[in-house]
Amino acid sequence: MLFCMDIGNTNIKTALFDSEKMVGYWRVSTNRTYTSDEYGILFDRLFEHSGFSRTQVEGIIISSVVPTINFTIEHMCRDYFGRQPMLVVPGIKTGIRVSYENPRELGSDRIANAVAAYAEYGAPVIYIDFGTATTFGVVDNGGVFLGGCICPGIKLASEALGSGTAKLPRFELARPENVIGKTTLANLQSGMYYGYVGLVVYLIRKMKQELGKPATVIATGGMAQMISEESGEIDRVDGTLTLKGLRLIWMKNRGEAGE
Repeated sequence: MLFCMDIGNTNIKTALFDSEKMVGYWRVSTNRTYTSDEYGILFDRLFEHSGFSRTQVEGIIISSVVPTINFTIEHMCRDYFGRQPMLVVPGIKTGIRVSYENPRELGSDRIANAVAAYAEYGAPVIYIDFGTATTFGVVDNGGVFLGGCICPGIKLASEALGSGTAKLPRFELARPENVIGKTTLANLQSGMYYGYVGLVVYLIRKMKQELGKPATVIATGGMAQMISEESGEIDRVDGTLTLKGLRLIWMKNRGEAGE
């Protein structure tokens, strides 16, 4: 079995694949103070709770946007799984070409998303990953990653609004019934939610305009469903897009699939 890990700033999303089938999925907090043993015991318990054993893992692949935690996770993989993990780094085979001025700047999670979106949904395709940052990416008909854009994540933006103002309270993200709010809380929720939907809709339309043709739009990440319900521009929500991309990258670098 293949163990895939997507290390983000807030969460580590993981999946266990038996061939093409995802048989396990877990999400844990990204804790920069954990030791390799603490992570090892955590994953050991998650595996055991779901009826799996660490000994069933034959390979591990990792994408990470948190470099300071990589050594700890690699150490955990060797000690607890007995495997040297494969990291998504520049030069790894992906099956897509990157049209970026400096491809080394491109986050490994964005590469995995592009690979999965292109393979699963065809092209041209636009993907949106609603994480700590919201990232957009575009892949054209020729399997070329054209680029995209990065915005503050909706949770990050709402937290900044609460912490950066003297009188505005922290608030729960929710979809209000009306744009015109009657209370400060309703005003905050309306501005953040509908304002963010507007941001997403505008960027999608501008990207399609620059492409000059229709494109399928795929959303992933924690806030994908909530934003998708209102935007009308998102065709599909796929919460495990990044992990699917990691599996495909593993296959290409293990010689199990052609480029």
